[in-house]
Amino acid sequence: MSKQQQVIRENDGYKKIEEILRSHHSSKFLLVCSRRDNPVKDYLISLNVEHAVYSDYQQNPLYRNAAEGVDLFKTEGCDFIIAIGGGSAIDVAKCIKLFCKMDESICYLDQTFTDTKIPLIVLPTTAGAGSEATKYAVIYKDDVKQTVTHESIIPDYVILEPSFLSTIPEYYKKSAMLDALCQAIESMWSVNSTNESMEYSKESIELILNGYKNYLDGDQEAARSIMNAANLSGRAINITQTTAAHAMSYKLTSLYRIAHGHAVALCLPYVWEYSLNHPEKITDTRGVSHLNSVFAQLNHLFGSDSTQDSILLFRKLVESLNLEIFQNDVSILAASVNPDRLKNNPVNPGADGITKMYTALLNEIIG
Repeated sequence: MSKQQQVIRENDGYKKIEEILRSHHSSKFLLVCSRRDNPVKDYLISLNVEHAVYSDYQQNPLYRNAAEGVDLFKTEGCDFIIAIGGGSAIDVAKCIKLFCKMDESICYLDQTFTDTKIPLIVLPTTAGAGSEATKYAVIYKDDVKQTVTHESIIPDYVILEPSFLSTIPEYYKKSAMLDALCQAIESMWSVNSTNESMEYSKESIELILNGYKNYLDGDQEAARSIMNAANLSGRAINITQTTAAHAMSYKLTSLYRIAHGHAVALCLPYVWEYSLNHPEKITDTRGVSHLNSVFAQLNHLFGSDSTQDSILLFRKLVESLNLEIFQNDVSILAASVNPDRLKNNPVNPGADGITKMYTALLNEIIG
């Protein structure tokens, strides 16, 4: 990661926020968070520092939410941003940071992005996408997903507080963990992978495979490991971006109302198997030998003797979580895949391959 970021992992690390605010001579911060109470929100409100609160964003935040946050930031004369929450809160905070010095009479998305130098602290309350480690933020404008990308929106400080994870509903806890695992796997085989991203990915996968059972049983140390794994997964895809499994997942999420990580985990083994069986379609300039090396490293992480066994172990992991899906519409799903996302995949399945994978996926899980 090119931008320096301080990650605080100690217990009650949020209590360092007062010191950080003082070091930046902040006179007033903007707190981006949900309306729900939590100890950190109470702590921030108790500080002897002026602040404003923005909570009127929604899940899958809109451009309007970011613009409202910018208006509040300016009106209140804020000079610092703190976000507590999942990806929605963090994405809104990133956009406020990026947009807050732009011309408000022109759509922020149509202007040139520059570093505003506004400090940003994030406290993720989920362990999944690792958005606290990335240069990306997602907002929706006119019902179209917009990915905002700029190096400067990588948060300056990240506070990983595993106690947050104890309040997540079980289904979303499982789904977020699967998102982190899938991101790390996809990052390993991405055509954009580097030695640095590979190290992040491998450590993330190892932490998840070794700790997910204890994490789901409520173990606090395992929660810390999974939170670190999600952060590492975010660092990996910040370098590589995601691949075909993510591209295939988005319509599953909206069509069947399932969580994002769940949808990705359903798609990933089909992409993995397709890539294994179609070396003639490889697009990675490093060639088949490189992809085979990646598969061998994944086999080692999964403790298996072959890629087919690794895929089977991944399927069994997902099945053990007892997640469900309900309907079937291959044509809608296949048409939903953004072909640009497939460019990061080491093997390009094309429209025909996507259709075949969706067909196999839905036939297996629906019957």
